Amino acid sequence: MKLYSKPGACSTADHIALQWTGQPFDVELMTRETLKAPEFLKINPVGSVPALVDGDFVLAQNAAILGYIADTRPQAGLAGDGSPRQRAEATRWLSFVNSDLHPAFLPLFAPGKFVADEGQKDALAAVAHRRLRGLFEQADRQLADKPWLAGFRSFADPYFYITLRWAAGAKVDLSGLDNLAAYRTRMEADAGVQAALKAEGLS
Repeated sequence: MKLYSKPGACSTADHIALQWTGQPFDVELMTRETLKAPEFLKINPVGSVPALVDGDFVLAQNAAILGYIADTRPQAGLAGDGSPRQRAEATRWLSFVNSDLHPAFLPLFAPGKFVADEGQKDALAAVAHRRLRGLFEQADRQLADKPWLAGFRSFADPYFYITLRWAAGAKVDLSGLDNLAAYRTRMEADAGVQAALKAEGLS
């Protein structure tokens, strides 16, 4: 497998998941320029990461890639113990991150897509911060009595961890969410997480 990733983007979650499988893989780090280069556009015409190439199979979209990694490397247990219930629980939390949490950052990352008036951007950011705080509170409650979102380490966890990094960068108020703080500490002590961050030049 070869992963195309951009440091700190959601694709870093796939990089962590690949590290957790313990199986060999390649990674190519992309820049704003190389994402639009003809060579990469042949792989992903949208010009975005992540993209995964496995032989003659090319896959885009983060949730799909994380599921594919889990299903082709079942020994890593990233979709649970093989039971439909555990896979569904892992997918539930992956969906929470992919469909609720990640999009909630877009008004902060690309406010121009939502408002044209510069004078409205502060108000937009305030709404985004409130929504993100509520979503992170939901995750904090989920982590009150378990170390991982699904109750076991799953493909939802790397993606969720990346959103915690985004939250720190965007100065989202996570004060008092002690379960999230403990979770981030556990993730950053993990060898696979450390290896992926180091490979992508992230601290």
